[in-house]
Amino acid sequence: MLLRISLIVAILAGLAAGGLGYYEVSNQVPALTKQRDDEHTAKVSALTELAQTKSKLKRTQSDLAQTQQDLADTKSDLAKADARAEEESKQVDQLNQKLTDVTAQRDDAQNNLAAYKATLLTPEQVLALNKQLTDAKKGLIALNDENSILARNLKIVRSKLNEIIGPDPDIKLPANLHGNVLVMDPKWDFVVVSIGESQGAVPDAELLVSRQGKLVAKVVLRSVEKDRSIANIVPGWKLGEPIEGDEVTPAHPDS
Repeated sequence: MLLRISLIVAILAGLAAGGLGYYEVSNQVPALTKQRDDEHTAKVSALTELAQTKSKLKRTQSDLAQTQQDLADTKSDLAKADARAEEESKQVDQLNQKLTDVTAQRDDAQNNLAAYKATLLTPEQVLALNKQLTDAKKGLIALNDENSILARNLKIVRSKLNEIIGPDPDIKLPANLHGNVLVMDPKWDFVVVSIGESQGAVPDAELLVSRQGKLVAKVVLRSVEKDRSIANIVPGWKLGEPIEGDEVTPAHPDS
């Protein structure tokens, strides 16, 4: 009986404890549910904010990269603009220098024109000066012709004098006298050359015959015509056989 009572008491105590626990649990469940819901909501909100923050960070990074690229482009454009400005500045300086030079040239030209106008001759004075110049040129030409004739006559006189008193071995001929061998007679050792009295040749004058810069022979003029002469090879001076086309020059050029 006592055992039964004890079991009943234990059952009642268990029921009371279970009911008390249920009561306490039933009172805590809403709070726990609310706490869970609040924590879930906070977690969802935090995740949302984190996603938004990541998105903003990504956009910020993209904006930063674009800003850096824009900054680099701006620096490049600024450097190009500075280079263009420097080049344009140089061009401006060059144009200013050219303007200064042109202005100076214009001033010089104006001064020269003024000086020329100050000394400008009248048409009558110009005609008179032209006449004087023409007369002077004619006189000079006549003197030159007369000198040439006198020089030629002098050489002829010397040549005739040489025939009387003996030849002058150093008869001078014009330094610019040049000709060529036209005919060669190896049997009689005489040549016909392409220079004569018109070129200043005179009898008994000596010529050197050369070929490609090498001396071939020395000849002495015996018969002088207007544009050609006959010459004999000087004994001992025949270093080779003269041929047609060999060059002849004065042995004693007049300096």
